[in-house]
Amino acid sequence: MKLIGSTTSPYVRRIRLLLANRPYDFVNLDIYGEGRDELRKNNPALKIPMLEDEGQEIYDSRVISRYLGPKLGAAALTWDQENQLTLIDAANDSCVTLLLSKRSGLDIDQDALFYNLQRERIMTSLRTLSAMVDAGEFKEWHYPSICLLSLIDWLDFRGLVDFQGIESLLSFRDHNQQHPMVAETDPRKA
Repeated sequence: MKLIGSTTSPYVRRIRLLLANRPYDFVNLDIYGEGRDELRKNNPALKIPMLEDEGQEIYDSRVISRYLGPKLGAAALTWDQENQLTLIDAANDSCVTLLLSKRSGLDIDQDALFYNLQRERIMTSLRTLSAMVDAGEFKEWHYPSICLLSLIDWLDFRGLVDFQGIESLLSFRDHNQQHPMVAETDPRKA
């Protein structure tokens, strides 16, 4: 089994955490630099992570988790958990959009519909996730919890959101530091 990605990607981190204590090869790419050609060669969607296993190629973290579930003996996700992942992915995708826009020299703080919609999606999703944490919906360490931890830690690492009013998300992250591979996959160590 080979996982292709980068050490700073929250989408890659979730699969690395899902595979904690299991054998696999990890190929760390700089997807905005010299690793771009390798990415093009391996994934026509130009996304990370990508998994290769027994001749099967899988191009997206959510699909990779579905593929790995039976192999790892994980229970199928409930519809509520699928909705949690949708909120996590919505916030994550919008934050990636803001980060790439900022790195491209665009003013992401401007009063423009596109950026306003991204900020609204991020904060609405994070407030809802924070309420779910407060309600105990992420007590178990499972794929949705892994994804939430990966998102929250990445947002903090990149300084993309103000956690005022949603501090329970940081508490959730801090409470789950003891799980296998969490410290080793910290994006600050990249």
